[in-house]
Amino acid sequence: MRYFNVILFEWKHFIKSPFKIIGVVLFIICGVYGLHNGANLYTKQNSEINKLNQKAELEKKTILGFYDNNQKGPLTRPWVDITKPLWAIRNVPTYHYKKPSPNIVYSTGQTEQYGFYKKIRLYSSPYDADMTKEIANPERIQFGALDFSFTILYLLPLLLLILLYDIKGSEAEQGFLPLILVQTGVKQWWMLSRVTFYVILSMIIILVLMFYGSTLTEVFKTPLTFWNIFVWIILYLFLWVTIYFIILYFGKNTISNTFQMMGLWLIFSFIIPASIYQWISIEQPVNLMTNIIDTKRGKKDQIYKELASTSDIELLQLYPKLKQTERTITTANIKNLRANSKIAFANVALKTAITNAETNNLRRNKLISKTYGINPLTFFQAKLNQLTSTDYNSYKTYRDDIQQLIDIRINTLISDTWNTTKINKTKYIDYNKSLHK
Repeated sequence: MRYFNVILFEWKHFIKSPFKIIGVVLFIICGVYGLHNGANLYTKQNSEINKLNQKAELEKKTILGFYDNNQKGPLTRPWVDITKPLWAIRNVPTYHYKKPSPNIVYSTGQTEQYGFYKKIRLYSSPYDADMTKEIANPERIQFGALDFSFTILYLLPLLLLILLYDIKGSEAEQGFLPLILVQTGVKQWWMLSRVTFYVILSMIIILVLMFYGSTLTEVFKTPLTFWNIFVWIILYLFLWVTIYFIILYFGKNTISNTFQMMGLWLIFSFIIPASIYQWISIEQPVNLMTNIIDTKRGKKDQIYKELASTSDIELLQLYPKLKQTERTITTANIKNLRANSKIAFANVALKTAITNAETNNLRRNKLISKTYGINPLTFFQAKLNQLTSTDYNSYKTYRDDIQQLIDIRINTLISDTWNTTKINKTKYIDYNKSLHK
């Protein structure tokens, strides 16, 4: 009964406070806006993927038509010969996608920073221009790309501040606190009961918003992920509630409590993350991809100027199985054979440069992870990104898959060129199956 009276008192206090009601309404509006941003991104990416698949099918039908009509290629491009491995493989439309998770509605993470599809070519790499970082998160926010995770991580602590700032302080200032304590008993119990009311209110708001988000995408295809996200958000909620409760318990008045809450919010939300980012930038500077650029420009030229005999030796070292194959080399095709083989050397050089870039990124991420103890906002952001498949590791897996497809493409070219394989319709259809992941 005593607890019910406190809850009833707090409810009456809440509905009579326009400031708190406005705070709740604004939080809900921002949450809904962020959910729709995530859902729109999900819809947009899936729509683009469907268009690219249709385009690939159309390109495939065009090439199959050439085989049916005994053509070597389009009449306007007489140098194209799709009966040869090089041109047949170049005309296999292969796209690889980073398909958006339905849970992207809750956190867009790095989704808008990186490309989500890649057309695989013989000269492609996971760090081509269409795969590199495009825009930083603060700039995305300025352009209105506010997502649900931003609402939770940055605005939820402000909502709690608005809901809790006057607990105990206003009563103490008006001289009512001793009377309230006589009626309700222990101060800790009375404060905890009032804080609990707002914790429950916040949890209900968050859960309702998340259920609303689930109606915008197919979130419940993976229901466990939905509840995992909810649990991590609630843990984040309790972190801030604990911090604010300590301030309220030891605080003397409303103004002092409010300034302390606001100060800690600024420290944990901006000052600490910014300081750590600055330290990381000094300790482990951002990789400017200069090695990859230099490799694409200089190393390729060097490879193509190498002596043919040296290239043959290196090729057999790179592909030992070629020694076991039978090949018929004629003066007419030896030039193409060696030229195509050098694509493999360029790919090896690029992979070495890419490995260095990835190693640099992993060092930065490891340094960041060591700061989670004093940087909880970044920790919870990383957890939400991980659960929505929008984190760095998800995109690294995507890049690794792209590199694997490039390797398969080049290996197939080398093998079939080395064995002077003639490509017909059946072989081209096999290419369309084997060169995809």
